[in-house]
Amino acid sequence: MKSRGERHIGLLNGFAAYGMWGLVPLFWPLLKPAGAAEILAHRMVWSLVFVAVALIVVRRWAWAGELLRQPRRLALVAVAATVITVNWGVYIWSVNSGHVVEASLGYFINPLVTIAMGVLLLKERLRPVQWTAVGVGAAAVLVLTVGYGRPPWISLTLAFSFATYGLVKKKVNLGGVESLAAETAIQFLPALGYLLWLSSHGNLSFASEGPGHAALLASTGIVTALPLVCFGAAAIRVPLSTLGLLQYLAPVFQFLLGIFYFGEAMPPERWAGFALVWLALTLLTWDVLRTARTLRREITRPSTTMTTGTVSAVRKAESLASGPESPASPSARP
Repeated sequence: MKSRGERHIGLLNGFAAYGMWGLVPLFWPLLKPAGAAEILAHRMVWSLVFVAVALIVVRRWAWAGELLRQPRRLALVAVAATVITVNWGVYIWSVNSGHVVEASLGYFINPLVTIAMGVLLLKERLRPVQWTAVGVGAAAVLVLTVGYGRPPWISLTLAFSFATYGLVKKKVNLGGVESLAAETAIQFLPALGYLLWLSSHGNLSFASEGPGHAALLASTGIVTALPLVCFGAAAIRVPLSTLGLLQYLAPVFQFLLGIFYFGEAMPPERWAGFALVWLALTLLTWDVLRTARTLRREITRPSTTMTTGTVSAVRKAESLASGPESPASPSARP
C-alpha cells in the first residue's frame, strides 16, 4: 500500500508526463524550417543518445543481452520500431501542417481502436457497454468523414499505429526506457543515413540555421524521453485506473491548443463527431471502472475465495482502464 506522500508524488509525475505529451504541439513548429522527415530523423538519433546515456548512468544493460539472444522478441521490437516511425512521422507532419485537432482525435479514439483490434485479432469478448462504445465511435468517424469531406486519415493512422504498437509492446514486455532504447537503436542507422543524405545535398537545416536551431533539434531526444521518465515514476505509485483517467489529459490539451492557440476551424459537423467520441469514451471508462470495482468487492468478501481467474480479471479491467499499453512502456506517445 503506497503512502499518501508516494501517491502524491505519483500523481504529480503523471500530470507532468501527460501534460508534456499534451503540450508537445507547441514544440514541433519551433523546429521549422526543418521538414517533418528531418525532425523525425533527429528525434530517432537524439532519443537513442539520450536514453543510452541514461542507461549507462544507471547501469541497466542486462536486458540488452537477453533481447539479442531472443530473435522472436527482437523481431517484435523491429515491428514496434517500424510502427512508431509511422506514428511519430504522421504526428509531427500533422502538427506542423495545421492539423492539431485532427491529430488529437487520433489519441481520443485510440482506446476504441484497441478494443476493436482485441475483438478482431485476439477474439476477445466485449460487454454490452463496450460494444455500444465501439459503435458510437464508428458513428463518430462517419460524422467526421462528412465534416472533413474525407475520412479523418490522420486520426485513423495515429490511432491504428498506436494500437498496433501497444499490441506488439505487450508481447515484447520491455520497460519504457529499455524499449525506447531498443527501438531507436533499430531506427538509428536509417535515420542517420537520411540525415547524411540531406547534408550531402545541402538540405540539412541542422547545419545551416545556427546553433539555436541545432540545439532545438538535439533536444528532441529529451522531449521524447523526459515524459517517459515521469510516467515511469507515476506508474509505480498510482493505480492503473488513475493512469487510465490521466491519459485523456494529453489529447484534451492538444485539442484545446488546436482550437485556441493554432486557430483551427471547428464547424458544427466536427463538434458533433467529437461529441460522439467523447460519449463513447465516457461509456468505456465508466464500464471499466464499474467492472473493476465490482470485482474488487468480490475479492474482499470474507466468504469469497480469491481465485486466479478473478485476480486476472481485475488486472485486465485495470489494464483496459490504463489504455492500450503496459504502464511501463508508453514510448509511443507523440
